[in-house]
Amino acid sequence: MNNAAPAPARTRGRPRGKPPTRESLVSAARTLFLERGYRRTTLRAVAGAAGVDPALIAYHFGSKKGLFADVMQFQCANALAVDDVLGGDPATLPDRLIDAVTDLWEDADFRRLTAQGDEAAEVIREYLEHELLARLVEFLGGRDATARATAVVTILGGLIYTRYLNPLPTPAALTRAETRQVLAPALRAALTPRPRIAETARAGRRGSPSSGGGAVRP
Repeated sequence: MNNAAPAPARTRGRPRGKPPTRESLVSAARTLFLERGYRRTTLRAVAGAAGVDPALIAYHFGSKKGLFADVMQFQCANALAVDDVLGGDPATLPDRLIDAVTDLWEDADFRRLTAQGDEAAEVIREYLEHELLARLVEFLGGRDATARATAVVTILGGLIYTRYLNPLPTPAALTRAETRQVLAPALRAALTPRPRIAETARAGRRGSPSSGGGAVRP
């Protein structure tokens, strides 16, 4: 009679307690990019820190540039959580958009990552266009959603450029509360649906002296 204890059943999926390889690589790469910068960080060093074969970087990310893009996207997604920004009270959406941008760009680690040159600039452009702009278009809906979302991202891009990338004295000196006070009205106007041209023309005719209604008094 065999009294040996039965072998434990094998479980499907990843081994417990071991983080997924992709996440391990992103975490290790983020640490090394912050410590050494983009150019001095090697793929072999990232793989060694993550405890994986260097070939897995090419498998998951394609290249060092692709890995860096993932690190930046992760950082952006953590600070600029689009679902959280869009999910609150519509009346305070302009304030939340401004706070999300300033939270992201005033994070010391993110600022160090953005100093990595063209690679960082390209990732930021892609994030603004493919994540924030696309999600805003979907969120706003309607015939003019793309125009409204484009106006919003343009205002936020101006904030990023004049406050962080190429600081101008006046925008850079504003407190966060002052930044909201200055830019929230512009964002609110950008988010407001545009009237149709035909409706605007009819309204203009109704208010003109020739229409019989007389001029609109101040």
